[in-house]
Amino acid sequence: MISKLIATSLFGFVLAINAATAAPDWGKVSGKKITVFYPGVATINWVSKAGEHSGSRGLRKGETCASCHDEEAADIGKKIVTGEKLEPNPPKGKAGSIPVTVQAAYDKDNLYLRFSWKEPAGGGEKLDKDNQVKLAVMFVGEKVPMGSQVGCWLSCHQEARTMPNGDEKRLKYVLGADLAAGIYYDLIQWKSGKGAKPSDGYVGDKRVMEGGKALVDAKGEKKGDTWSVVFTRKLSGGEGDVTLSEGKVIPFGFAIHDDYAGGRYHHVSLGYSLGIGAKADVTATKQ
Repeated sequence: MISKLIATSLFGFVLAINAATAAPDWGKVSGKKITVFYPGVATINWVSKAGEHSGSRGLRKGETCASCHDEEAADIGKKIVTGEKLEPNPPKGKAGSIPVTVQAAYDKDNLYLRFSWKEPAGGGEKLDKDNQVKLAVMFVGEKVPMGSQVGCWLSCHQEARTMPNGDEKRLKYVLGADLAAGIYYDLIQWKSGKGAKPSDGYVGDKRVMEGGKALVDAKGEKKGDTWSVVFTRKLSGGEGDVTLSEGKVIPFGFAIHDDYAGGRYHHVSLGYSLGIGAKADVTATKQ
């Protein structure tokens, strides 16, 4: 009798855990179409430099990158990937851009993010032979300068290891990083490789791919020609985890390494906003 009661209690406990982390019915969650594009060697150094980037003046006035370029991201990617601008070594077979549908939902404990897109044509050099696809999301810390304007671009610098004449030991970083002060990016990443574990870290004075406490799960799959990736993330975590809560709006950006891409040879988004039950570019639906 006692063993039966224990078994029943354990079964109920498992059901409670599964219910608490169950993904929403995505068919009932609206999506935002965001185009990620190939950035070439465009870095925050170029983005903010007057005389080279015409939008640098707008940034100084408080404008966002998306307010100027959201509708022309595909055209920008096409110009860069073909070597017309900002790419001294055009990659063969790479798409200039990828339209991605982004959906978000939340409950009292977790945020759920879903990204879905059709696989573009490929055929370029396989820089990461273990992972056909990687998808990373970065939430912007509260005190990152211009974070609400440029998304995750403040972590990309001209001396990064895969940039022309870059430092092989230099990864992403944030100038003046301070975790306690909120000057960092919260980073989560999913990888498609067999047995690959998702990453939960941050970008501060260097990129750290582990140690985060917020990521619950990250799953991805390909059906036909369509990829979908779903993250389940606690609203709060530990050091390096941006705290989310109902009513809060968080700047974010994301990147897709498609076709076994590595380093800077990825597709990136502009900076957008995520609202937890609050109006934003992407508004998470309460479930």
